[in-house]
Amino acid sequence: MVGIGPMMLSSIQAVEAQHPNIIYIMSDDHALQAIGAYDGWAAKVSPTPNIDRIAKEGAIFKNNFCANSICGPSRACVITGKQSHMNGMLDNHSKFDGSQVTAPKLLQKSGYSTAIFGKWHLVSNPTGFDEWMVLPGQGDYYNPDYLTPEGKKRLEGYVPEVTTDLVIDYLKRQKSDEKPFFLMCHYKAPHRNWMPGPKYLNYLDGVEIPEPSNLFDDYANRAKPASQQDMSIERTMNIASDLKLADYSKGPPAWFERMNPEQKKLWTEKYVPVRIEFEKKNLSGKELTKYKFQRYMEDYLRCVKAVDDNVGRILEYLDKSGLAANTIVIYSSDQGFYLGEHGWFDKRWMYEESFRMPLLMRWPGKIKPGTEISALTQNIDFAPTFLDASGAPPCNEMQGMSLLPLLDGKTPDNWRKSLYYHYYEFPKPHNVPPHYGVRTDKYKLIHYYKTDEWEMFDMEKDPHEMRSIYSDPSYSEIRKELESELVRLQKYYQVPEDLRWKK
Repeated sequence: MVGIGPMMLSSIQAVEAQHPNIIYIMSDDHALQAIGAYDGWAAKVSPTPNIDRIAKEGAIFKNNFCANSICGPSRACVITGKQSHMNGMLDNHSKFDGSQVTAPKLLQKSGYSTAIFGKWHLVSNPTGFDEWMVLPGQGDYYNPDYLTPEGKKRLEGYVPEVTTDLVIDYLKRQKSDEKPFFLMCHYKAPHRNWMPGPKYLNYLDGVEIPEPSNLFDDYANRAKPASQQDMSIERTMNIASDLKLADYSKGPPAWFERMNPEQKKLWTEKYVPVRIEFEKKNLSGKELTKYKFQRYMEDYLRCVKAVDDNVGRILEYLDKSGLAANTIVIYSSDQGFYLGEHGWFDKRWMYEESFRMPLLMRWPGKIKPGTEISALTQNIDFAPTFLDASGAPPCNEMQGMSLLPLLDGKTPDNWRKSLYYHYYEFPKPHNVPPHYGVRTDKYKLIHYYKTDEWEMFDMEKDPHEMRSIYSDPSYSEIRKELESELVRLQKYYQVPEDLRWKK
């Protein structure tokens, strides 16, 4: 056997340094409030040590946002680097055009092995991937089906664990002296209806979860849409499916029927006594809302716990296999989520809880551990970053910016000073009207353009967005500046004329 001399070894290391492996881990609806690295209030109840580890050993992006706060469109923004009106995925009813340029395709051309496992949610089949196994639509928590190039396959188990099994199997087949890889691991959890896995059913039992201060928001001092939505814990959250308190004697739900006998046994042992106790309480009004909040948060955080544990499995395998040193690990969500703030669950709004999304990145030798990045970043920046980190040429079609210049914790002078947001899906499922807006480091302007209503918030004085200052004369100059910036951004991002504000 011929040995590897010092010169050859140094050449291999140089190639690895130029072409790092990239693992992008995305959960579904994981709110910042439930991540310890962001000092989230829910994470104080249920810590996320493995996700936090990525920030501790790398960087945390403090002001990262989505371009359209809903599952399918956000995913399209991530892989195309373009705003929704440019990539064609306006809402969850759209079908992604897989023939367009995406980061995975360009990485393939640059010599990367590419793969995706888990939630896809773009209707059309994945393109640009050498390997893919994706959930149909939202997918199922228990014994999930996966779409593959060979057809549909059902795998036994709990979906975060099954997806991680697929990811680790892929990693085991990668050889460090062959192609670098780009791997997308997309977890379904903690998406509605927040079904805990067998080992998490009793996690957090007996723990009182603190309520947000605006759980009983009256929506005063804001535009009408806030009070006209259909996504409240009080009115919208379903007792049977969301809180798992269905009476199975009247016919079990389809997701229960997917379970094997042992899973059904554990599930009924958990939730039947809870249902019986709930019926005895005969709750109504605020007490019922408080009860629903507690049950919702218990199951949501049980799902987050499963995600965190499985992120830990991936990190552990990278360590044991020796892949960690030359692998970028990125953790994010497809958007933020409401954990009772404003009385809500779900996302969609340009309000902070759904607009902001987590972004943590570890790159050994490139990112100093504990780096904090305060610059305004957005999910359209992810695709340009994948390309830049890989050494692939930039793509002029992409509207985002590579995040690499930020990785030393300093913001370049020419970095963006504002963000553009645009939400389209209406009226179903939650009656959140279409709106667009602009956010700077201090202020936010929102336009509900179908009814020509406006909101504006001072994010330093009113971080929970409880009072619109759009009509406040003391902010008139700032409002004019934001309006001008909105016009500029819509032109810059090539928003169609019929969707632009005519100042």
